[in-house]
Amino acid sequence: MHRLTIQYETPADPEAFDAHYFDVHVPLCKPLPGLRAASFSKPRALGPGATPYLVAQLDFDDADALKAALKSPEMAAVGADAENLGAARVMFTGEVVSG
Repeated sequence: MHRLTIQYETPADPEAFDAHYFDVHVPLCKPLPGLRAASFSKPRALGPGATPYLVAQLDFDDADALKAALKSPEMAAVGADAENLGAARVMFTGEVVSG
C-alpha cells in the first residue's frame, strides 16, 4: 500500500478551515481514482516541537495507483480547492510497511 500524507499548519481561522475542509474539500477527495481509504486526525503534541493542525492520509493499493490519482482530473480539483483552505501544508508519500 502507498500513502499520501498531507500535514496542515494551524490556519488563521480554524473554524472556517474546518467547515470548508470537511464540507467541501473532503468530498472532493472521495472520487479519487484508486483511493482505498482516507483518514483525518488533529494530533496533540506529546512533547516539544511543532504539531500540525490536521493530518490527512490517503491510501492507495500501490505506487502506480497513487501516481495515477496524482495525475487525475479529480486530484487537480482537490489541488485547486486546497488553495482556498488558508493553511500552509506539506505533502509526502511513502510505502506503508507493517511489522
